Amino acid sequence: MIGRLNGVLADKNPPQVLVDCSGVGYEVDVPMSTFYNLPGLGEKVTLLTHFVVREDAQVLFGFGTAGEREAFRQLIKISGVGPRTALGLLSGMSVGDIAQAVTAQDASRLVKVPGIGKKTAERLLLELKGKFGADLGNAALGGASDAQADILQALLALGYSDKEAAATLKSLPKDIGVSDGIKQALKALAR
Repeated sequence: MIGRLNGVLADKNPPQVLVDCSGVGYEVDVPMSTFYNLPGLGEKVTLLTHFVVREDAQVLFGFGTAGEREAFRQLIKISGVGPRTALGLLSGMSVGDIAQAVTAQDASRLVKVPGIGKKTAERLLLELKGKFGADLGNAALGGASDAQADILQALLALGYSDKEAAATLKSLPKDIGVSDGIKQALKALAR
């Protein structure tokens, strides 16, 4: 419904921000990773969003990257993990750290996050296996160059899954430029 907000940052009060979009102020809950990367008050901001409608509330969640939003969406699909828990997990760990924990099946890393107990951590590992693998982790970590990160974001923005984008990124030369990388990746994905 509401996929992105582009406006002026009117207020910051963790974990909530107020984004003024042409005179309409949207209250948006963001993970701390996004919160720390926000510009100053009165500056332009763009957030990718996920809108949750419940019986008792309508809540808008915002993210600085497509990877964070996709991780949030994967997390809230899991039984027993609501939006607040998913937001807390993304505040306590980066997407790459979560992917590494899932790949290694390491519940001890997840239980360090407040609100995540042993049973929830084990359920997360079980349900995310194959959806949050090493491909996403390597792409989300600093192992990729800035150009590769830009190529990955472009592929995600075009609607390709994390797995497809990460697998295609691996086939590209490490020193490729952004525009050439996107062209080659799209050719590879079109086959």
